[in-house]
Amino acid sequence: MTVHPPEPKNTRSLSSVASNSAADDGATNAGKMTKEDKDNRHGAATTARQWQVLSQLQRNRWVGTTHIYEQLILAGFDISLRTVQRDLNALAKRFPIEKNNANPQGWRWKEDAPLQSLPHMNLSQAVAFNMVEANLTQLLPPVILDELFPWFDLARRQLKNSKVTHSWIDRVRIEPATQPLIAPDIDLASKDSIYHALFYQQQIRACYTRSNRSEASEYILNPIAIIQRGVIIYLLATRTDDPEAIIRTFALHRFDSVEILETAAQTPADFELDDYLDAGGMGFTHPLLNQLPNHGKNTAIELHFTKRAGKSLTESKLSDDQTVTVNADDTLTVTATVNLTSQLVWWLRGFGKGLLDAKPELLHQVVMNNAPDHSL
Repeated sequence: MTVHPPEPKNTRSLSSVASNSAADDGATNAGKMTKEDKDNRHGAATTARQWQVLSQLQRNRWVGTTHIYEQLILAGFDISLRTVQRDLNALAKRFPIEKNNANPQGWRWKEDAPLQSLPHMNLSQAVAFNMVEANLTQLLPPVILDELFPWFDLARRQLKNSKVTHSWIDRVRIEPATQPLIAPDIDLASKDSIYHALFYQQQIRACYTRSNRSEASEYILNPIAIIQRGVIIYLLATRTDDPEAIIRTFALHRFDSVEILETAAQTPADFELDDYLDAGGMGFTHPLLNQLPNHGKNTAIELHFTKRAGKSLTESKLSDDQTVTVNADDTLTVTATVNLTSQLVWWLRGFGKGLLDAKPELLHQVVMNNAPDHSL
């Protein structure tokens, strides 16, 4: 765990330490700048560098001087190893850090160093914050985002001059396995209210337009969870006018307005989000497959593929109990236990003629559009 730099031992600031070692790297040529301007600029650069030195240190582990030097080079500082050594010795006079007698030498925060949250960030942390901002901001509640925005900004500035981390960010992407879609517009005020209510476990009064209706209906909801499925974000909630407290899904882009209520939200006592998802809660039950035992949940299926079409299932599984058999005619037979959902039907249709057969027979009929009712 990285330890935040603690408060200095006395009232002298880090910049005062910087002034003591400012001569180490030579003065900056700045045309007609006055000596005071030159000193101020050089002092600021040294302070930034020494701040980075402190950010590399940990409490319970020795960090080598060479490692600190390499991290500063990656961060864009043009310095020598000797400069880092002098910085550490200067900082040790003002901060509770210590060195060992090993070769190569290591540094760390002392065991009794008081912790203080200060705005520093090393390169690996900056990369992590940058990826969180790029991929998870849609799912974070406003109360957390408000706290994280300064860290996102700090991460961007930290990465700005780093050659290596820029290369990493430019080489890493998260791509959907299906056809990419443009996310529908969401009323931001409604979204903020929903996230706020979920975070603080409060009920909401919502105007919501169902997919099969043209006019909005008003509900009082108990928010339970937020789930992103593809580009659509869903709220899991129960309606207060439902005596059975059935957990329903509400697409966020269909909310017209949301009012946060003072009353506490009620969550079913036995609800566990992972159990709900494992049971196929977001798979959207297929109306025809509903007629199978247990509404198609935890059903044993057998799929017959051409070798080319079924190859991907030899590397990734439909279920933990999946088996793959190579047949004499070079086709593949895959067995697994899954929930029979509309999502499964759409996925199987994507194989086209590569899917030769499927059991139960009703599943094959639905996939081939040969079932009595074709509606999904």
